[in-house]
Order: sequence, then C-alpha cells, then structure tokens
Amino acid sequence: MAIPLLICDDSNMARKQVARALPESWEVNVTFAGNGVEALQAIREGKGEMVFLDLTMPELDGFGVLETVRKEDLKSVVIVISGDIQPEAHERVKALGALAFIKKPIDKEKLHAVLETYGLL
Repeated sequence: MAIPLLICDDSNMARKQVARALPESWEVNVTFAGNGVEALQAIREGKGEMVFLDLTMPELDGFGVLETVRKEDLKSVVIVISGDIQPEAHERVKALGALAFIKKPIDKEKLHAVLETYGLL
C-alpha cells in the first residue's frame, strides 16, 4: 500500500527536485504544498503520513508546521529539508519532533540513507 507523502516547499523547483530524488521502488502517493498552511491542510486530510518539509516559507514556516503537528497530535513523520544549516535550527526542529534534517539541495544518496536508517524504505 502506498504511503501518503507530502513534499512542502515554497519553491516549485525544490519540490520537483525532492520528488526526483525519491527511491524508484518506494511506493508513495505524492502530494505537494507550497507553504505551511497548505501542508497542514494536506496532513489533516491524510495526505501527509510522511512529510518532507522546508523551513523558510511564506504564510506559515516549517517551524510553525512542526509546532502545530505536535500541538494537534497529528500522525505524521516529518523530515526537514532546508538550506538553513544553523545548529540552532537543527536543534529546534529535533525538539519539535522532526525525525531528521537534510541539507538543501537534496542529495539522493543522503535521502536514501536517512530513509533506510529510520526503516522507512
């Protein structure tokens, strides 16, 4: 059964890049969101059991999404994919419940390694 996967980034190019980096054999049903508000709506609709989340976005950033997922106890596994490489950002997303942090631009091998490490493949 395909996993509902949400890719949330305000950059259309970044969303497509993440989608292209997904393992070919991974059974997922991909939904895209351009900001945190759209992401939360998709998660609430069951389209984001697994989420790849950018941090810097308009309307609602990735930190706000993580805070809401935690506050509303939404069932979602979140991996942050961001260009924000500050240690404080890494610590904050982990504290808010993100499973992992991957630096942009996405590296296919790194993504696959993270998914394997956490038993998601």
